[in-house]
Amino acid sequence: MLWPDFSRIPQLDTRRLVLRALRESDAQAIFLLRSSPTVMRYIPKPLDTRTGDSLRMVREFDQAAAAGDAILWAITVKGADRLVGYIGFWRIMKEHHRAEIGYALHPDLWGQGLASEAVAAVLDHGFRMIGLHSVEASVAPDNTASIRVLERNQFVKEGHFRQNFLAHGVFVDSVVYSRITPFR
Repeated sequence: MLWPDFSRIPQLDTRRLVLRALRESDAQAIFLLRSSPTVMRYIPKPLDTRTGDSLRMVREFDQAAAAGDAILWAITVKGADRLVGYIGFWRIMKEHHRAEIGYALHPDLWGQGLASEAVAAVLDHGFRMIGLHSVEASVAPDNTASIRVLERNQFVKEGHFRQNFLAHGVFVDSVVYSRITPFR
């Protein structure tokens, strides 16, 4: 059984990014992401309709981190502290040493390899520091950009589930990818 301690969320640095703890002051930037139909197209959650929705998300992740159930980082570009996305393990299955990774990035930064860079850093932290054995990701079958991000990070397709998510009022398929730790 894992007993993760997320009382302090460590900063993770990559070549172009700084991943840092979320702050309540990030709520407006998160709102811009979570209220965008473009960003939320493949995320089976309702669009945020006010900044308070995004602030609630930050607070809920703080509570989940305190319980060791989730950890989420703000994605920032080096040299600028403004949140341009978020990434983390939002569902940690402690008894299985497994977590589900999720992420979102501002569309202006799509196609630059930044999501892959952030995923690589979070995976390394998850495997080395948290002690995860495997990480999964659930994606829409037509979300080719996210599938490329996962495949660049050595995820493999585990299964295709038919109409298992209700997203924006429609039942949709999902594909589960996973990666097993390279450190055991």
